[in-house]
Amino acid sequence: MDTEGDAKQRFFQSHSLTVAATFAMRLFLLPISTRRTLIYCERVEEAVSGAKPSISERVINRVSSTWAEWEKKDKGWQRQLTNYGNQLFKRIPYEEWGLKSIPPATKARLAEVDQGKHKFECLYPSAFMQGKNVSDVLRKLATERQSYHNRSMWVCLGWMPITIPFTFVPVIPNIPFFYLGFRAWSHYRALYGGKLLEHVLKKDMVRMTDSKILNEMYARGLLSPNRPQARDASSPSVEETERVVQEVQVQTVDGKEDVMLLQQWNAKLIAEAFKLPEMQIEIERAVEQVETAMKKAKKDQVEDKQAIEKTKHESTEKTEEMKR
Repeated sequence: MDTEGDAKQRFFQSHSLTVAATFAMRLFLLPISTRRTLIYCERVEEAVSGAKPSISERVINRVSSTWAEWEKKDKGWQRQLTNYGNQLFKRIPYEEWGLKSIPPATKARLAEVDQGKHKFECLYPSAFMQGKNVSDVLRKLATERQSYHNRSMWVCLGWMPITIPFTFVPVIPNIPFFYLGFRAWSHYRALYGGKLLEHVLKKDMVRMTDSKILNEMYARGLLSPNRPQARDASSPSVEETERVVQEVQVQTVDGKEDVMLLQQWNAKLIAEAFKLPEMQIEIERAVEQVETAMKKAKKDQVEDKQAIEKTKHESTEKTEEMKR
């Protein structure tokens, strides 16, 4: 049986080039709800033997390993810092994390893309997302937040010099400076990740691929109450998948309501299916943020309705008093 892993291997092999280095990038378009979608990029670098990672990648790897070491500490300011930091990370929009997974659109990379040294494929669950809409969704994700990231990046860079005096505080590092530096870098990566995606879409260089495994993972998640049962369940039939899709469509009330398609426990199953453990946290973060946003929207709707009813009631009472 031809697995998604086999397809992945064929994709990378079919795009192997006889140049010093090629990059095969797989985009995952993952609808979190019927209105909100996460993009995630798996990047595989096929480089010549002995090639060193870029300076930025080495810095990121060093920071990541240091952060992981601090998280393991039982107490102290390092552990406290990571606790606060992880809470701040959860507040960064999942759209930003998704765009950051895409390599930035540097001049050199754009030139390599135009020379055919980078190949792109986008996997999506066709049962839960119409193929004709995939390009539009990708384009929207690539462009809608560019002005925000550009503005926020320069704001963070502008505030960084003001935090320099904190450097003279003994023992504790200049946390405000490093936080602003991280946010500036994060906005830069999201901005130029979006620009790269926008560029390859304009060049029509993304191969859209209907993923049977994504269809199966989504259907399993909606048909099963928890991860163990979803993991042990047999592959959903075409009829079962069609039935659960129809149930979701009914819940949307002709598109008026936003309906969740994933739960946090789905993340691990999807990540395992593609052997991408780092994708799990991205899906979990996106699901948590979308669930929170939907709950807030419903709460606001209830409060607005109550306010309207109260205003109508007060208006009616005033009218009756005037008649008396």
